[in-house]
Amino acid sequence: MIPLSPEAERGFVLAVLAQGVDPGQELAEVKELARTAGVDPVGEVVQHRARPAQRTYVGKGKLEELKQRFKEAGAESLLVDDELDPAQQRFLENALDARVIDRTQLILDIFAQRAQSREGKIQVELAQLRYLLPRLSGSGSEMSRLMGGIGGRGPGETKLEVDRRRVRDRIHLLEKQIEQIRTSRRVQRTRRMRRDLPIISIVGYTNAGKSTLLNALTASTVTVEDRMFATLDPTSRRLRLPRDREVIINDTVGFIRDLPPDLISAFRATLEEMEGSNLLIHLVDASSSQIDDHIASVRKILDDLNLSGIPRLLVFNKADLLSAADLEHMRRGFDAIFISALDHQSLLPMIDRVSEMLEATADQQTLSYQRDGGLVSPVRVTN
Repeated sequence: MIPLSPEAERGFVLAVLAQGVDPGQELAEVKELARTAGVDPVGEVVQHRARPAQRTYVGKGKLEELKQRFKEAGAESLLVDDELDPAQQRFLENALDARVIDRTQLILDIFAQRAQSREGKIQVELAQLRYLLPRLSGSGSEMSRLMGGIGGRGPGETKLEVDRRRVRDRIHLLEKQIEQIRTSRRVQRTRRMRRDLPIISIVGYTNAGKSTLLNALTASTVTVEDRMFATLDPTSRRLRLPRDREVIINDTVGFIRDLPPDLISAFRATLEEMEGSNLLIHLVDASSSQIDDHIASVRKILDDLNLSGIPRLLVFNKADLLSAADLEHMRRGFDAIFISALDHQSLLPMIDRVSEMLEATADQQTLSYQRDGGLVSPVRVTN
């Protein structure tokens, strides 16, 4: 569990779920998102109904329960595991006299904290401003609750008081900068393709261990933390394999269920780095209790990005955390390779399979490796 400071903001979690949905699994992720953002989840309320109420999000009776338990918990903000429309957000803010942060705003806040490169900061700001624009109709106390603290980092601290025209102008400028980034990346991809370098991209749900795997394969030192979205900016490494064979491996931003559309749009330039891939390694956390949902979420995003036609290898990471019985059960249930990114020997079958799949692609490139002299000889390249 992510350690929080004693001064961490106290957040109360609210979710509306369909009948039969297990609230434990659903709330576990939003609580982890909260802790990643620096918020201590101190309570929760769940309502089971077919769909959220159009104006109030929850029913009248559940709203009264929420107000009572929110006050008893000493919460400072409400975290909603859903994307609220502006009217729903204002209603809940007025009902609780507190700030309301929906799932989209929570994820955007984490990205604002994580972005390090100029590109990443531009993309996050663009997504935040697109989220903010329809909410600029508020004023007074409603507007003040959007400012500062969780959900208000990045451009939220400096641009909430500007009018719609200036926000649109800023969005237009950022979109032009993003387009320049996309053009630059297309040029880089063309150069790689001319050199006939096979390209592999590691994709997967957040915290599946993508950066750990990249480090293991390339002897790199990409930041690794046991938390969501530990790595935001994409990383590319070039590997010089035996007989001077080379391959490019990309580590990409982690995916998540219901990834905000504005975030997908803003990060399209980064995600397009996968377009020229010869192979996608779909990495899955084998120790997760939501494996099926995580796999489905990643596949949906890849489909939305029109990347479903790229050959894909399903790889289960953290297999060392499973019991022998659970591992055998999963082997029977999934056509996948099982590894531990912390154990180089476990990577050998994966590399064998990657080699076979690359040989089957149009460029007929061969990925080979040395069993006795180490997996690869890394050569770092800048993004």
